[in-house]
Amino acid sequence: MISNDVVTMTEAAVSRVKDIVKNSQGTAQGIRISLKKGGCAGLEYMVDLVTEPFNDDDLVEKDGVKVWIDPSALFYILGMEIDFKIEKLHSGFIFHNPNQVSACGCGQSVEIKRADLEQYYNEKHSKEM
Repeated sequence: MISNDVVTMTEAAVSRVKDIVKNSQGTAQGIRISLKKGGCAGLEYMVDLVTEPFNDDDLVEKDGVKVWIDPSALFYILGMEIDFKIEKLHSGFIFHNPNQVSACGCGQSVEIKRADLEQYYNEKHSKEM
């Protein structure tokens, strides 16, 4: 398991994942976050139901919710907050990613730079002081 501050979740996201797991008839353990190539900006966030986690995935837990992270995505989503929004015409997970450079107009694909580990470390430790 990795540190819970590598990727954080709002209460709305935690609640939604709990609902998804509950409605899966007991087959799901949580969700998996990954990235795939696609869209006009280059990458798309993927959220999949996890019934059997991959051995090399990293695990983040909050309030009983399990989120597995594809290791190839980890350095691109380091510091990201996962939220869940319900709006009049759309509902879904929202990703507040400090490594995101841009997004396409439709909001489905993003350009993400690899996280600066030194900067991330310094920011985390300056908040602790």
